[in-house]
Amino acid sequence: MSRFVSLPLVLFVLAASLATTATTPTPALAAEWTVDPARSRLGFAGAAAGAPFEGTFRRWDATIDFDPAHPEQARALVTIDMASAATGDRQKDQALPEADWFDIKSHPRAEFEATGFRPAGGSAYEAPGTLTIRGIRRPATLPFTLDLKDGTAHAVGRLGLVRTDFGVGQGEWTSPQFVALEVTVRFDLIATKRR
Repeated sequence: MSRFVSLPLVLFVLAASLATTATTPTPALAAEWTVDPARSRLGFAGAAAGAPFEGTFRRWDATIDFDPAHPEQARALVTIDMASAATGDRQKDQALPEADWFDIKSHPRAEFEATGFRPAGGSAYEAPGTLTIRGIRRPATLPFTLDLKDGTAHAVGRLGLVRTDFGVGQGEWTSPQFVALEVTVRFDLIATKRR
């Protein structure tokens, strides 16, 4: 009954998420950024019974240090409250926190941590890091675009995941018959420079 649950796992993310567009470089070169939660969004998308669906994480936090002159020293840490996943569908929202899916009693948070950004041409970057969901840690590289203007950063990115790589969807839900294995995590983040 909780077939929709697979999508939110991504995050994971960011995760890129993300949220993952934020980074934390070495203190000498770092510029700290404060995310504006009212203008930022961390969400996910997938498919259940062949029908696409989307959701958001309502509670997450990002710590970002990033100097455009030294992207290789950037650092980002995104922490996601997995209980805050919401799709607007009652059945899915009740299933996601359960043991077959996010198992929030044992694993209340997902995390994406990146150290160093790689320029990918123009305003594009890649953030190689580690994504942790349900206690399973795997390498993940988050592609994103970043626009900086007057002390404000706008980052947009997406990360494709396979939910079962992180144990999301146990038992009968390991099959893609009802819930697709592929999940996309998306973020649209606004942050302001603190120093």
